[in-house]
Order: sequence, then C-alpha cells, then structure tokens
Amino acid sequence: MQTITEAPITESTALYSEDLAPIPASKRTWTTWNYAALWISMSLCIPTYMMASSLIQGGMNWWQAILTIFLGNTIVLIPMVLNGRAGAKYGIPFPVLVRSSFGTKGANIPALLRAIVACGWFGIQTWIGGFSIYQMLRLWLPSLETLPTVFPASFGLETGPAICFFLFWLLNMYVVYLGVDSIRKLLVFKAFFLPVAALALLWWAISAGNGLGPILEQPAKFTSTAAFFAFFFPALTGMVGFWATLSLNIPDFTRYAVSQKAQVTGQIIGLPPAMTLFSFIGVVVTSATTIIYGTTIWDPLVLAGRFDSKLLVSMAMIAVAISTLATNIAANIVSPANDFANLAPSKIDFRKGGYITGVIGILIFPWKLIADPTGFIFTWLVGYSSLLGPVGGIMIADYFFLRKQQLQLGDLYSETGVYAFGNGFNTAAIIALLLGILPNIPGFLTTIQVIPADSVPGWISQLYNYAWFVGFFVSGGVYLILMRKSVSYHSAPQPDALFRS
Repeated sequence: MQTITEAPITESTALYSEDLAPIPASKRTWTTWNYAALWISMSLCIPTYMMASSLIQGGMNWWQAILTIFLGNTIVLIPMVLNGRAGAKYGIPFPVLVRSSFGTKGANIPALLRAIVACGWFGIQTWIGGFSIYQMLRLWLPSLETLPTVFPASFGLETGPAICFFLFWLLNMYVVYLGVDSIRKLLVFKAFFLPVAALALLWWAISAGNGLGPILEQPAKFTSTAAFFAFFFPALTGMVGFWATLSLNIPDFTRYAVSQKAQVTGQIIGLPPAMTLFSFIGVVVTSATTIIYGTTIWDPLVLAGRFDSKLLVSMAMIAVAISTLATNIAANIVSPANDFANLAPSKIDFRKGGYITGVIGILIFPWKLIADPTGFIFTWLVGYSSLLGPVGGIMIADYFFLRKQQLQLGDLYSETGVYAFGNGFNTAAIIALLLGILPNIPGFLTTIQVIPADSVPGWISQLYNYAWFVGFFVSGGVYLILMRKSVSYHSAPQPDALFRS
C-alpha cells in the first residue's frame, strides 16, 4: 500500500483561520450529556411546537402527528450521526469537511446553500420573537394595532408587527456584536423556563379541554387512506427537513466531542425523544383549541394572545422573546457565520458573518414562510430539504464509501493539495448536486404556483413529496459513479485524476 506523508497545516493559507482550524484533542470537552442537552435545548423552541401543531391543522389526529414526527427525527438522526463522525475524529467544522468532496473552492457552494437556509431560520425565529413582543405591547398600547399601513400589500406585513420585528432584529445584531459568550445566561434561562412554560400550557389545555380524553379523541380529517398518505409523505419529508441543516453542519458541534461514543449516544438520547415529547405538547394543545375555541389555533403566540390576563400574557411573551433570542444565536447564527467566513477567511470574521446572516434573514420575508401551516411544511421545510438532501448524500458517499473515513487534514487547508482537484472545484460533486436537485424542481414550482399543476406529469411533480430522500440518494449514487475511478480506496485519498485540470 502506498504511504502518503500527511501535509502540515499552513496557517498563512487563505483557507485557514482560527475559527476554521481543527480543535486539538486537549480542547475537546463535550460529553454525552453535553450533546443530549444541546438537542433538548434546540428542540424546545416555538418552531418545534408549530411543526407539530401544523400536522394537526393539516388534518392528522394526535397519534398520526406524533408518529410522523418520531419517524422523521429518527431518519434524520442517521445522517446526523454519520456526518458527525468526521468532526469528532478530526476536530474540523462543516465548511472544512465538505472540501474533501466539493473541493477547496467548491465547498463554498454547499456551505452557502446551508447558510441561506440558516438565514431563513434566523428570520423565522426573529419574527417569532418580534411578534411575541407585539402581542405584549398591543395589550398596553392598543393604538399599535391601528397604525397606518406603510408597506405594499404584496409584503403582507402590518406596521405594528413590523416595528417589533425590527426592534427584536436589532437586539439580535447587538448580541452578535457582543459575541456568542453573552448568550450563555440566556440559554440557561431557556433551559429552565421553556419546559416549565410548556408543562403549564399542557396543564391549561387539559383543564380547559375537559381532560385529556376528549382532546385525544379528536378524529383525523382525512376522508380516505389515499388522502392521508398524500399528506403524510410530504409531512414526513418536512419533519426530516426540519433538521436538515444540522444534519450537514453537525461537525460544527461534534468537533468538540471527547469521543465518538459521546456524540453518537448524546444525539440518540437527545434528538428523537426531545422532539417527540415537546411535539406531543404542541399536538395536545392544538387539539384542545378545537374543543375550547371551536377553531384550530396552530400558532402558540396567537393562542397566548387570547388569554384574559394582561400580566400573564406579558410575562409569557417576554419569556418567549428571551428564549427565542438564545435559540436564534446558538442555532442560527454560529453555523452560517462560519459558512460566510469560509468565503474569505482572512476578511470575514464571526461578527461580519453574523451581520450578513441578519440582513438575509430580513430579505427572505420570514413572516410569509410561517403565515400558514401548509406553507410552513410544503414550501419551507420540504423546499429547502430538496437542496440539502443532495449535499448530505454526497458528503456521506465521499467520507464513508470513497475516503473510508480517512482524510489528509493538512490538504483540507491547502490550495494545492488533493482536495484542490486542480482548480479548487470537484466537478463530480457539482454534477451530482445538480442532478439531485433537478427532479424536485417541477414539484416545487407547482407547489408555489409558478407553473400550473397540470403542465407537469403527475409522477414527476409527486417526487417533490419525497424531496430530501430523492436528492439524498440520487446525488449520493451519481457521485459514487462519477468518482469510482478517481479516488483510491486505500487508507488515504489520492488526487482526483478524472476531474483534475
């Protein structure tokens, strides 16, 4: 077997920065319980509740919704754990790991795709936080509801909520300016508050809904088995898509693991159980609103706004805003900031990357993404899963099937190493990415009504219901076919002969 000397990491290279450098073993301190706590913390958020309640609004009964959520999170756990292995082994973040498959320059393509999605989530969380402030202020300042409209009708944005959204956005940007360390106390607050608040909401739903029995007896709204599965499969894809971003950039967190066992066991303990349990609360409360109010209220902020006590609503909305702020910085700023920094490591630091994330988060119109449960699942969750599924398929095919879990660490930071592929781009990965996205485009265009549904054959448009799965397996398979002769199957990767210029 040929022996290849490991290239040293050159700190002067344009591909290197302190943020992207490998974490030495001596500084890897995250244990099993750190990863379990991470997932419990990230799962306990308003979008998790809204995801669960959107399934009830869409027609499912309680057990159908819970089963869908559990299956989705169990499925996404697989690429989560697999992609996390490289981070735990080499101490590298996602933008560096993806260089092995897409090339040192080509890595910016999947990094930016994932970063844009994270920006969308940042916008959604910021809208939720801003709207919680609006729900509180309108009780004390009723005139906030009647401010004259200043935005075009196409924006779908009222003036009062817009003001609160912008103020909360500024608060997020101030925290970015202060640095991530400033959010630690808020994360502790969230860890204690949200479980208590969620249990209190569950108690209210059971009490006001005359016990758990009537709530769980709420029937599904589907008139046939075919109608159920027509909703179930895209909903399942949406549940997988909910954490599709983290299934790619999980190395950003596992690079701090004390061992592979710690990241694997911690994620198994933390992800499916936490998501399922917190989703159960969302399912029960949403089902209860049908009994209590005669209509299904899927947005917890709208529901809280119906309570009579001004003080109770104010306390709840302030707490939601604080916990949302903590989640937003931890889950939706750190990773995209790294991705933008990867574009120009010597020029873009964490703070600048955070500001870029904030601006894109506004331009993505987050209030429209969560305006209704159908749009939240079919347009947002399923839509971006069609972009990230192919990246996940390529990453796993490359690291496990081609590289045999062996990387040349120094070359990941070298502009002339084996991962440069001659010109910095791995053509095979780019072709595989495009072919994985392509089958889902017709279904996406019909979903957002850009083209009429009858202009596309039914079986083609239906592929969109399985967008993440289609993209994952098509791109992974195509990548293996294109690369099968260009990478050695030995312990260390060889230069790519097929796509080298």
